[in-house]
Amino acid sequence: MSGQFEATVEIDRPVGEVFAYLADGRNDPQFSPRVQEITRTPDGATGVGTVFRSTVKDAGMKTAREFRITGFDPPRRIRWTEQSKNLVTAEGGYDFEALPGDRTRVRMFNTLEGHGLGKLLVGLAVGAARKDAPDFGRRIKAAVEAS
Repeated sequence: MSGQFEATVEIDRPVGEVFAYLADGRNDPQFSPRVQEITRTPDGATGVGTVFRSTVKDAGMKTAREFRITGFDPPRRIRWTEQSKNLVTAEGGYDFEALPGDRTRVRMFNTLEGHGLGKLLVGLAVGAARKDAPDFGRRIKAAVEAS
């Protein structure tokens, strides 16, 4: 079983700045309180094949996550897929649109997939993510505009 959630937000920064900020997954803790720590491999700029490894805390439990960048088209889109073997995994991305006045529209989406016992949990995870999606978008906006 799987399910998708998304959020769209308009940010008062040029598309290149927004893309660069979100392409560096090490910024995720600034807008995602569930991300406890995160690293990027290899060192250097993000691109297809870059891996971000993180420790996240969901529902009081810490898990290790590993995401590989699978699509990278500056400044239009970023795609990722989770490589870790958790009960619920994600695949998703960002779509960027330049707006007048050096503003940017960002659409963020994830498809959550349940594995094993996770097939019973994925519905709850998707529901919680959908409920948080508007706030998640607002946190991204605030973090990018403060950077």
